[in-house]
Amino acid sequence: MKGASTTLRSAFSFCVQQVRTYDYHHYLCLLELPPDTRKAAFALRAFNVETSKAMDVASDPRIGLMRLIWWQEAIDKIYSSKSIEQPVAQALASVISDHKISKGWLKRSVEARINDARRDPNDIPNSISELEKYAEDTVSTLLYTTLQSGGIRSTAADHAASHIGKASGLLLLLRSLPYHASKSRQGSYIPIEVALKHGLLVKEGGRSYVQLESREGSLSDAVFEMASVANAHLEKARQLAGTVPVEARPVLLPSVPAKVLLDTLRKVEFNVFDPRLSRGILGVPPLWYQMKVKWHSWRRKY
Repeated sequence: MKGASTTLRSAFSFCVQQVRTYDYHHYLCLLELPPDTRKAAFALRAFNVETSKAMDVASDPRIGLMRLIWWQEAIDKIYSSKSIEQPVAQALASVISDHKISKGWLKRSVEARINDARRDPNDIPNSISELEKYAEDTVSTLLYTTLQSGGIRSTAADHAASHIGKASGLLLLLRSLPYHASKSRQGSYIPIEVALKHGLLVKEGGRSYVQLESREGSLSDAVFEMASVANAHLEKARQLAGTVPVEARPVLLPSVPAKVLLDTLRKVEFNVFDPRLSRGILGVPPLWYQMKVKWHSWRRKY
């Protein structure tokens, strides 16, 4: 029994380390949660780290896809009470058992990533609404499950989480455009409707792709349009603040990094290739960012 508790402690410590290493701006948000919710949130966020970086760390996309399918099967095993010798899975199993986390949210998250991984680089999303759906499936679900882990049942909190997740997901896709361009997924997260409007869609040899070389003007206009949709979601989430229970507000602190990233995009005039985006934390000095998170937490705001 002692060995099992030591293993579980190690598993949770591993989750904290993974989030701190790969998702530092959210790591600082999770530190503001009550202890029990914080522990669960780190396991859930570490699961997100594992699935979100599966394709990026793999030398072959097929290996990344296999890793995602492994996680899809791992969730089924966890809910069937089968043990898995992997630290994030062990911590997640403990959280699911203690807090009765909905299986549907976790499955929806990993399945969205599997579908995205299977997408051909030339298969461009048609509309921003498709990307909003992807953002909700991968980011909002993380907030829904964290609310569940805190025993918070609130329609207003769920609605705010939906909007914050969509905003965060869209902004993350914009921030990652240079990275995906370097991996030959040319502009794969700028939808056809936006690319057409701003003259970024190129048809060549029977295929279409989004041109990212134009780093000024039209590309910035496209980024601005998508960032405006994210901003609208943050505004809707804030409008709900008065009806969101006080105990739910720390869970919704990820709206702070979303707003910081949005402000940095404004500062660089929506040029996603501007090196200032990668400075500090989301383009701002680390101490300033930490103080901003702390201020919102202290004021019970998000």
